[in-house]
Amino acid sequence: MTPAELTIAAATIWVVVAAILVMFMQAGFAFLEAGLCRMKNVGHIAAKNVLVLGIASIVYYLVGYGIAFGDGGNGLIGGSGFAPSVEDLLAVGSAPFAWFSTVPAAAGYLFQVVFAAVALAIVWGAMAERTRLWVYFAFGAAFTLVYSVVSHWIWHPDGWLAERGMQDFAGSTVVHYQGALAALAGALLLGPRIGRFRSDGRAVAIPGHNMAFTTLGVLILWFGWFGFNGGSTLGVMNGDSLGFFAYVALTTNLAAAAGALGGMTTSWLLAGKPDLSMMLNGAIAALVAVTAACGFVAPWAALVIGGAAGAVAVVGWRAVERLRIDDPIGAVSVHGLAGVWGTLATGLFAVPALAGELGVGGGGLVYTGSFHQLGVQALGLVAVGGFTFTASFGTLWTFRAVWGIRVSAEVETSGLDVAEHGMWGYPELYTAVPGGYGSDGNGHLRLPRSSWPAVVESEVA
Repeated sequence: MTPAELTIAAATIWVVVAAILVMFMQAGFAFLEAGLCRMKNVGHIAAKNVLVLGIASIVYYLVGYGIAFGDGGNGLIGGSGFAPSVEDLLAVGSAPFAWFSTVPAAAGYLFQVVFAAVALAIVWGAMAERTRLWVYFAFGAAFTLVYSVVSHWIWHPDGWLAERGMQDFAGSTVVHYQGALAALAGALLLGPRIGRFRSDGRAVAIPGHNMAFTTLGVLILWFGWFGFNGGSTLGVMNGDSLGFFAYVALTTNLAAAAGALGGMTTSWLLAGKPDLSMMLNGAIAALVAVTAACGFVAPWAALVIGGAAGAVAVVGWRAVERLRIDDPIGAVSVHGLAGVWGTLATGLFAVPALAGELGVGGGGLVYTGSFHQLGVQALGLVAVGGFTFTASFGTLWTFRAVWGIRVSAEVETSGLDVAEHGMWGYPELYTAVPGGYGSDGNGHLRLPRSSWPAVVESEVA
């Protein structure tokens, strides 16, 4: 092998491994969301996380990959590479995906599609415990296309924001901010869960059922984020820097550590207790924020970005609740507000030498005294916010007007596991299990008989 071929081989191995790490983040989302929701909806949440990956994989292969990274397009949308062939996917640095010059186009697809799936997973967090199953199919396909358009704007060299030098190394805007905008649209259109707010507007806590699950989910996400950010180098070299992904992993870890402490400290100051859920959300918010900056900033700035993001997650959660928006997982604050902060923070703290090495934008305000990069970052947030929220809200509004997107009150009260899937996450809630919660034989009698699965019907008979 020539040195160039060896570099491509090494880059391909790294990008595929990184893609697998990002795919594993779906397990993290499953545990995080299941832990923060109630037992009666755990099976539904588990099914949703598998469904997300399946829908994104197919839609992105058929259409999304070409929209995001196809050659021959313009500043708004890619123009080729739809349902790519064998030859298209094996090529390196050739049409229809000439931008992927360090790995085969197939590796580019694998890495990018798991990002689309993560963005889609964020959407459902704010819509949990009250959304009909078919909405996941329909809106999942639609949002994958919306996501792909913005990917082209920022990550393809021809994209209009990329040409202006917008810095978003791994997707604080493209993935997290977008996902949170769609999540917000869904939460607004669905309305809060039954009993979440009193008639006088005061919030009623609906605690999650398993904080150990939530903690495990956050640790899995933290682990997977090394692939999320580190893999965004798309190779083992960036300019003259060999193994640049290791530096990206370092800034990622520092930010997450600072975010966990920032979230815990802020909740301690505001509520008098070091809330575990706020500490966990602080870590995730920091990872979201540093995702844009991880390749552009110094380690000290990663600590600042992460610590501030932890505080943003706590304050943002409270603000969303005061607005009577029901967001069970905290997607709007953790992914949305932290994504905004991370995108703007890149414009503040980007090191000129690193920006030059990566060939994207320029130095931040702290180093240059110029507001130019910060202005570009703000422009990107406004443009992406307007497009993504409008498209998401319009699509979901149409679904609601024509078919309805929320389950009935009866189904919501009894739980989506049985009503939507005909099975359960915790069978003790529905049928007699020796030593279980329903061992008295009446756990399932809380449900209307029409919603009992066949096995329960036969037991009662």
